[in-house]
Amino acid sequence: MSRRTPTPQAAPDVEAARAARARRYVLLRLGPVVLRAERRALTAGILTLVAALLCGAVALTLGDYGVPLAKVPAALYGLSGDPMMDFFVGQMRAPRVLLALVVGAALGVSGGVFQTLTRNPLGSPDITGFTTGAATGALIQIIVFEAGALATSLGALVGGLATGAVVYLLAKGGGMNGTRFVLIGIGVAAILQGMNSLLIVKGSLAAAQTAAIWMSGSFNATTWPTATVVTILVGILIPGALYLARPLAMMTCGDELATGLGVNVPRTRILLLGVAIALVAVAVAAAGPIGFVALAAPHISRKVSRTSKAGLAGAAVTGALIVVVSDIIAQRIFAPTQLPVGVVTGVAGGCYLVWLLANQWRNQRH
Repeated sequence: MSRRTPTPQAAPDVEAARAARARRYVLLRLGPVVLRAERRALTAGILTLVAALLCGAVALTLGDYGVPLAKVPAALYGLSGDPMMDFFVGQMRAPRVLLALVVGAALGVSGGVFQTLTRNPLGSPDITGFTTGAATGALIQIIVFEAGALATSLGALVGGLATGAVVYLLAKGGGMNGTRFVLIGIGVAAILQGMNSLLIVKGSLAAAQTAAIWMSGSFNATTWPTATVVTILVGILIPGALYLARPLAMMTCGDELATGLGVNVPRTRILLLGVAIALVAVAVAAAGPIGFVALAAPHISRKVSRTSKAGLAGAAVTGALIVVVSDIIAQRIFAPTQLPVGVVTGVAGGCYLVWLLANQWRNQRH
């Protein structure tokens, strides 16, 4: 039996395809790990990261006590020669900016994981109840136990994880399906939202006021210990999500194909859900529920990079940019009165959700 040899014309075609693929992708070597990224997505991600950092630097200069941008680096290290400047930049604004960047990145990655797993553009923790569940855990601590900041954060973490477990078990009962997962999450979110309202109504006036402020989502009370702990936790969870990005991409082609490619689908799905829910819970525990960032960041990242894939790294930097810009708007739009950042993201996210649904409806008609 003779071996079939490629025709002379086929060889240049193969080489051209390889060259085109090489131009499209970039290989990043991080020690023993080799990552492949689309060149366009990598460029968009770097530009978005630079924009987020620049906005963060600008945020350090804004406020009742203005600071020139050139003096920010010295003030961060307490070397500006002005104690008041050092205090405002180093102790008041820097932890707030850091927390905004980290929380935005956490929400962006979480939204990217949920939307990819469910294969549904509405599959974000805001819609599927995980953010609401984290809020329920925090409200129980605030209103029932009148707990402090640490216990409230732990309550949000437990509430988010418990909600994730409930939604997953209910969705798994009838066979894991993206649409089923989202619908069950919406139902659980509605129940938890009613519980949250009941807790606020039944609580004392002081506890209800504290809960209402916390529920709006804000960075106003941010301190270095909070920002440091959240940064460490998110710094552990996001690399875990990125490590699972390759099997996650395979799972978008279907569970059977992913299994054929060597992916342990049930185990990978549980790990990804656990990481995504933990990211949401940590973000909510630190700043309260900040709506629609997890929904919008992956979509915006795809549109900016002009790629069909929901890159988790791109979603992270996009989420960071959204939250930092929203916090600047919240602080300055009605200055000296500061709005909670959740108000800004809620209004912007609601408009984005309406646009997204209208765009889907138009695409279905055509």
